[in-house]
Amino acid sequence: MKRLNRNNNRCYPCDFCRRAAMLLCALLGLGLCGCSGMFGYSDKSLFPRNVSTVTFEMFDNQTFRRGIEYELSDALAKRIEADTPYKIVTSPDRADTVISGRIVAISEIGLSIERELGGILEKEVELMAVVNWKNLKTGELFIENQTVRAAASYSAYQNQDFKYASTLAANNLARKIVELMEEKW
Repeated sequence: MKRLNRNNNRCYPCDFCRRAAMLLCALLGLGLCGCSGMFGYSDKSLFPRNVSTVTFEMFDNQTFRRGIEYELSDALAKRIEADTPYKIVTSPDRADTVISGRIVAISEIGLSIERELGGILEKEVELMAVVNWKNLKTGELFIENQTVRAAASYSAYQNQDFKYASTLAANNLARKIVELMEEKW
């Protein structure tokens, strides 16, 4: 029902019409929320569902700094177990897929310099790796020679050293490798 104003013959909606309009807008909004395919939202897993087990080969270290390949392998195994639906297996015969790669560069740069003496206050360690992920049953490459970089900083004034930063960088690199394992949208 609408009321007319006697002076200018304009229609003002009554409370019933306002409530009906708000209810219609709310129902329309809720109806659109169910159209997940239309807007890119989905409840589908981020990771391929045809994979349940993963094995990985020790990353090859092509740099002069030794030991980082062990840190990366340990961090990657823990990250896969924690962040994906996959299980790590040691035998390639029992695994669906294999992750392999190589560390191609480890760099260390100064981030900040002390003004009075010119000493480096803070440094950054960057790791760069090339990663492959292969389906052992079909031969399909999920990831093929993908370059991944990760960095971490450290400061000698906080009793931190290269080992501390390289461990953090290896953890960051493992996180980025697991992110690569997600299916593309």
